[in-house]
Amino acid sequence: MSSAASRSGFGRFLGFAFALTVLASLAGHAVAAEMVDRGAVLRAARGTYAGQPRLASGRVDQARLLEELAELRVNTYNWLVWHRETDWDDLRAFLPQAAARGIRVWVTLVPPSESPPKTKAYSEPFRLEYGRWAEEIARLSLAEPALVAWSIDDFAHNLKVFTPAATAEMLNRARAINPRLAFVPCVYFRQITPAFAAAYAGLLDGILFPYRNESVKADLKDAGQVAAEVRRVRELLGKNLPVIVDVYATRHSSLGDSTPEYVADVIRAGLVAADGVMIYCHQNPRSQAAKYAVIRQGFSQAP
Repeated sequence: MSSAASRSGFGRFLGFAFALTVLASLAGHAVAAEMVDRGAVLRAARGTYAGQPRLASGRVDQARLLEELAELRVNTYNWLVWHRETDWDDLRAFLPQAAARGIRVWVTLVPPSESPPKTKAYSEPFRLEYGRWAEEIARLSLAEPALVAWSIDDFAHNLKVFTPAATAEMLNRARAINPRLAFVPCVYFRQITPAFAAAYAGLLDGILFPYRNESVKADLKDAGQVAAEVRRVRELLGKNLPVIVDVYATRHSSLGDSTPEYVADVIRAGLVAADGVMIYCHQNPRSQAAKYAVIRQGFSQAP
């Protein structure tokens, strides 16, 4: 063998050895990441979503929101970035105030199906750049420890965009910055199939599960299937994955409105069967007084 060939062979050996070293390092990081229980911050959630009270300027009335969250005895608030271009800035101002009151915060983004041209607004300022969102939310969560999780609404309606590979890449960008930041997308009962579970279960830290009685007939009337549907979700996604029941207090576009009694029943069942309860959406204590009252009562009876 010529000396050039020997050098080439030795170079290939060094390259192979280096590749093995890199793979071993990555495997070590993967094992370390898996040891982080990101879902822990989701468990026992009692929270409301969106519906922020607004000032005349359109900015979030933070003092009033915090007062209402305290009255409702919530420990989690799910901040939707969508209604105003200032929502992201308002979130940054909200986080230290939430931390002072012991409130954990999630951030929800809208997916392509809820963005222009199908709707009037994007989640601003990064719009459909979900990898960029992942990084920016992770950076913010390092600076503001009240920010513990993020979500994408109607996640499974958009799986052509959020493929397993694209989702993994997006989450890797977030976890490289803050490995403790949880990802808890919104997914409906009929979308949690064996195929979905096989492709996505290993990527998720929890599920925001809007209850709509879909195992029988989709409606906002029958709270009787909460436990059975949560049990089925756990069978598919894993018994240790936190399932947060989302309760329709606000009217649904096709299923209509719910009653205060229904909201109370789903809260009660969710607190027993699931790992937490989120209210869709935060209710106004004056114009939505009856539902506001049952949410307050339901959360006051939580463990």
